[in-house]
Amino acid sequence: MGDGHRGVFMRASLGVRLAGLFVAGSVAVVAASCAAGGADGPPAGGGDITAGPWDGSPASPARTPAAPPPAGPTWHPDGSAAPTGTGTPHSPVAPEATRGSPAPHASARPNRSVDGTTPAPEVPAWLPPGPGSPDTDGVPDPQSVYDRLRAPDRCADALRTISLAPPTDEWRVLRGLANGCLAVQGQGGSWEAAARDHAALAGRAGSCKGGAAYRVLGGLLEFHRRHPGTTVRLHGSPGGAPACVYRIAGVDVGGDAAARPGDLVLIELRGTYFDPAELLRDGSVLVGGRRADAPPALVSRSGDRLVVSAVVPAVTAQAPVTVDVRVRYGGTEVREEDAFTVAVPDTGTGTGTGTPSVSPS
Repeated sequence: MGDGHRGVFMRASLGVRLAGLFVAGSVAVVAASCAAGGADGPPAGGGDITAGPWDGSPASPARTPAAPPPAGPTWHPDGSAAPTGTGTPHSPVAPEATRGSPAPHASARPNRSVDGTTPAPEVPAWLPPGPGSPDTDGVPDPQSVYDRLRAPDRCADALRTISLAPPTDEWRVLRGLANGCLAVQGQGGSWEAAARDHAALAGRAGSCKGGAAYRVLGGLLEFHRRHPGTTVRLHGSPGGAPACVYRIAGVDVGGDAAARPGDLVLIELRGTYFDPAELLRDGSVLVGGRRADAPPALVSRSGDRLVVSAVVPAVTAQAPVTVDVRVRYGGTEVREEDAFTVAVPDTGTGTGTGTPSVSPS
């Protein structure tokens, strides 16, 4: 082959070799670009990972720009390719320390109202005032334990006391309430026990304090139904209408509405907020301002209704006189004005024979 033909052949061969190398370099650049896009793509769940702090603007945060593709190969005089540059390769994924916070929609956040706040559930109402039982004997009874439960931070102490009491309706409603009090505050207790006691006592909480405890327990259970798993801090009620309105509901001295000294009268009390046994031991009855000779005696009891008897004391009036009746206990006095008439004693007897017509119930 002549020198002219050999030169043409070598130039053609070199051109083919260069074209092949340029194609290989282009493929390498495209592959690196695809790998970079896959590594820096959005995380699972659709959240955006940013390369710097997010400024709160709605636009998507800018990513760190990818490094330019590597320079083309260097050629030796004989037409062979030399190795590419040895600089540090570019990492398409930003280091963890430079990542920004996820966009707000990618974070797990509580449901919020229109104005951006999270509305808190309303705290259930707690026990109204009793009034407080004098508890003159210091022995736990449903009325005094109700007063203890009025401080929601004493529910655990009250539940320990209740667990030692007999299983009466009065104690059972307080047991359910103490369990609900602890459960709603995340301090233990049992929603199941509270619900059982509430269901078992439907329509049977006869006393005023027992009725108030039953209603409050129902409110706790309804709160739990609407907000399962939510706990709140209960707050004692410093004032408001009392659970019990203590009063004399009636005085019975018999059919003629008159009595003589020594006769027995029946006094009906409503809204009792204390242990009746304490009234019978430490209370007193006054008729026309004069104290009866003996403490009141129990005739009957139902819920917060109590019927007691008292003996009419001697009077010095020379003619029939209308008197009031008062019942005192623990610094509290209830009064019935113009309750009945005291007749003049028969000469030589000093006592009457009137008998109240109200039968115990």
